[in-house]
Amino acid sequence: MPWKETCVMDERLLLVALYREGIPMTDACRRAGVSRKTGYKWIARFAAQGAAGLADHSRARHVQGRRTSEDVVKRLVALKRKHMGWGPKKLVAVLRQQEPEIAWPAPSTVSEILKVQGLVKARKRRLKVPLYLSPLQPCDAPNDVWTADFKGQFRTGNGVYCYPLTIADGCTRFVLGCEAFVQVNHCYTQPGFQRAFKKYGLPKTIRTDNGPPFANRGLGISKLSMWFTKLGIHHERIEPGHPEQNGRHERMHKTLKADTTKPPARTLRGQQTRFDRWLQEFNYVRPHEALDQRPPADLYRVSGRAFPRTLPEVVYPTDFTVRKVRQNGSIKWHSKLIFTSLALVHEPVGLERIDEQRWRVYFAQRPIGILDEHLNKVLPM
Repeated sequence: MPWKETCVMDERLLLVALYREGIPMTDACRRAGVSRKTGYKWIARFAAQGAAGLADHSRARHVQGRRTSEDVVKRLVALKRKHMGWGPKKLVAVLRQQEPEIAWPAPSTVSEILKVQGLVKARKRRLKVPLYLSPLQPCDAPNDVWTADFKGQFRTGNGVYCYPLTIADGCTRFVLGCEAFVQVNHCYTQPGFQRAFKKYGLPKTIRTDNGPPFANRGLGISKLSMWFTKLGIHHERIEPGHPEQNGRHERMHKTLKADTTKPPARTLRGQQTRFDRWLQEFNYVRPHEALDQRPPADLYRVSGRAFPRTLPEVVYPTDFTVRKVRQNGSIKWHSKLIFTSLALVHEPVGLERIDEQRWRVYFAQRPIGILDEHLNKVLPM
């Protein structure tokens, strides 16, 4: 026996027909499968508009009191077309200044209007450096924590860009290095740290921001931070947008800028000469208020951990599963290639089982991610 197929419109017409034949409203509504209240609504609509009144009506409000007027939309669109680089906040600020008597919409509303008008392009989602979630280490003694950063770049007198790498001891404020580089990359930065390590020994921790060459997108590890890990140095990163977590270093940068770059030297070599002279004065002559008006050199002591001639071999506990990272940054896992990081190419990683489907991935003593067998992917910590 075939199913009896009906539509909503048929049921409403049936209700009207039954009612007009004199069937009591209760019985008519029961046969149509609706409540008495709904039944009376459809009878009233049929009486007023005929069969057309039984069609579904829009549920939108008849009057949208907060809808932005067409004139305001036109003004916003015109100003945006004139200044395509301006965002909603700037557009609203300018229009409010020009005509404060008009109730201009909020920037969030303006953003939606511009999207509808096709004047805003969706930003391409970028892979971000994962957050460093562990608490920052205290700076209680020399070499507990070294801080490092690149001071903002500037041009020397001959037009060459200068990128100063600065390294300082967090406890004593002693500046361990200030070198003028022409680029910010691993090839320049690692030798700069190596010179500091050979002269002053190794710290327990190095604190940096989240930019290259200190960290990369994906798992966050970079060739430089991997090198720190091999040396037994803990690498920690401040939160994005929170330079105050490296406030002592930022304050030192302010002094460095005022003393050596106004105006810059004519050449990069001349700028390095200025940095070297400033370093001697800052460390050995200039009194520091936070150090009871003593220079940093009075308190700093060279680390007892010397820089090794050769890097120690990376080893893992016997209960770890070890895989070597291939040329494309992947490891072989259960007949599948799973990407880790290009910074780890040719390096061994250790995997510690968490449960049936997840493994914690380590490089040396540093956890770098979670391998999820269900997703066939290494997720950042």
